[in-house]
Amino acid sequence: MSSGLNLAQHEAVNHLHGPCLVLAGAGSGKTRVITHKIARLIQSGLAPERIAAITFTNKAAAEMRERAKGLVGKDAQKVLICTFHALGVRMLRQDGAALGLKAQFSILATDDVTGLLKDAGGTTDAATARQWQWTISKWKNMGLDSAAAAAQAQNDEEGVIARIMARYEERLSAYQSVDFDDLIGLPLKLLRDHPEVRERWQTQMGHVLVDEYQDTNATQYELLKYLVNPEGRPDARLTAVGDDDQSIYGWRGATLDNLRRLPQDFPQLKVVKLEQNYRSTSAILRAANNVIGPNPKLFPKTLFSELGEGEPVRVIDCDHEEHEAERVVARIQSLRAGHGTQTGTEWRDFAVLYRANHQARVLEQALRKAQIPYKVSGGQSFFDRAEIRDLCAWLRLISNNDDDPAFVRAATTPKRGIGHQSLQNLGTFANQYKLSLFEALFSHSLPSVLSARPLASLQEFGRLVNDLEYKARHTSGHEDALRFLNDWLSDIGYEAYLREQEESPKLADARWSNVQDFIGWMAQRCGGQIEDIAGAQIATQRQSLIEVIQTVSLLSTLSEREQDQNVVTLSTLHAAKGLEWTHVMLVGVNDGVLPFHKEAKRDITDEDSAGDSDEFTGRLEEERRLMYVGITRAQRSLVVSWCRKRKKGRDMVSSVPSRFIAEMQLDAATVKEDPREKLKALRAEFARKAEAQKANTPL
Repeated sequence: MSSGLNLAQHEAVNHLHGPCLVLAGAGSGKTRVITHKIARLIQSGLAPERIAAITFTNKAAAEMRERAKGLVGKDAQKVLICTFHALGVRMLRQDGAALGLKAQFSILATDDVTGLLKDAGGTTDAATARQWQWTISKWKNMGLDSAAAAAQAQNDEEGVIARIMARYEERLSAYQSVDFDDLIGLPLKLLRDHPEVRERWQTQMGHVLVDEYQDTNATQYELLKYLVNPEGRPDARLTAVGDDDQSIYGWRGATLDNLRRLPQDFPQLKVVKLEQNYRSTSAILRAANNVIGPNPKLFPKTLFSELGEGEPVRVIDCDHEEHEAERVVARIQSLRAGHGTQTGTEWRDFAVLYRANHQARVLEQALRKAQIPYKVSGGQSFFDRAEIRDLCAWLRLISNNDDDPAFVRAATTPKRGIGHQSLQNLGTFANQYKLSLFEALFSHSLPSVLSARPLASLQEFGRLVNDLEYKARHTSGHEDALRFLNDWLSDIGYEAYLREQEESPKLADARWSNVQDFIGWMAQRCGGQIEDIAGAQIATQRQSLIEVIQTVSLLSTLSEREQDQNVVTLSTLHAAKGLEWTHVMLVGVNDGVLPFHKEAKRDITDEDSAGDSDEFTGRLEEERRLMYVGITRAQRSLVVSWCRKRKKGRDMVSSVPSRFIAEMQLDAATVKEDPREKLKALRAEFARKAEAQKANTPL
């Protein structure tokens, strides 16, 4: 049962009678330890129904369940393997009556919560309600109800929110509903206030295993304590698996205090360190160990690997973000082409990681230009934003009149007097005569199913699309294309529509800025003066706008179809946790971005009190852990890049490399790559291949 485990893993798996903390370094096989321990517990005679393995995501729970099934067969189905919130649902469905909850209680979605808070607070402003929602969620994760929140309110505003929270709690109770935070808080209340329920659950929990323990918040820790009962059972059967060096969710309530408290609350705690990494080369791990070194250690450990030294970590300094994105593309293409020792490399082997969602945009544009398939994880793709999808629907319809989904979206965005009933009648008519919606517009029989007013609106829309198609076909070059696209947006009144739809002027400005960036990118692809990857100004080949539209539509379709297949991954560092790739590129590793400072971007975390030295130090340590997580995603090669200049609004400002690059302590073997020299080498290589192919071609 324990075959294939190293000594530390074997020790963790076989510690069955008492609390155990498994410090699982990145890539050290923590899921293997958890699933083998489940098997070992069953082998020792513990009924599988009395084992619980708790994690944070449904995906992780599904993987754990599948791997356990491979070890113990059907018994794996009897083990409770689930997320914290799924456990909370189970407890409340089973015993929630003690709190006045029916077994059929509702779980409210975020939008439902916002609506309830607007009612409880007497406002129609959704932004204000969402701010209340964030504060109330923070309090609930700290284990506070409205009375406790009111008692410790720091100012009048918090006092007001605490009173709103009380009215919100009343409504939840009246509606027999809970929110997401209640799925932890109410089970805790259930165990704390109802001894008979607590005793039943403690008897049921023969052994509790917790994955990603460093990500638990205060409420989750208290819930775990009540489940395993360390005070009444000194040999409490708890296995906590985590890594203090990978605690990166402080902004949502996770606290390292839970790791600090374990030895105090569980005096018989056994600590096992998993330090052998099975993922990365020694060169990558050395950089990771050096980066995390300055952070204070709860339980010191040093990762090591037996996979060999591997390629040195590369550091690339770029002129600006577009240049950086071009270097990413060049590296992917180079490795895919089999340069150096890498052969047979797939798209899925590459990941580009960054600190914040907004950094993905320029990377997406460069990958699309190079026709490299990709997916965006941990944030919304620029091309998935509602305003960009609106415009793409129009462009798809201009390019292909038979695209019915694009027709429906374009016809109703912005609104133009075409209602859902009119579209339904048009759809019925089109189906009857096997026409596309656009073709049906110009049928002589259409007046038989549509009244004069909606018919006129639809046919006016059809004529507009035909006119746009004709102009797009005859528009080429950057300047003409940009003029056409701006005129089009003005004609359909899209800016006014955006501003009417958005409550916040700032959000409306941001969405309109996205639109401007999109049409600028489209126009640029039609030809004009742009910077190539060496920084020189060259004129690109002129294309008609309709040709560019067709290319964009094709790339959009490809990226959607291959989302979970053989594609390059773009991901925030937070979303990359727990994943790994053969080749990783960390981009935007600049001071102010990673580590993040409030002057660089205001929408990542609440930085209102960053001046407090202790709080600032704590956040810097979490940013360092984030860098460590990024480095340890790489299996065989790692490139770290930074930009000499970055875009701030519409201006380019000077920037400096992150302190974390120096902290990696990369030695002389590290390759500090000059992008221009690399480009020259690539061009020379391509030229040699072209000459060789030409020489081998028969006359």
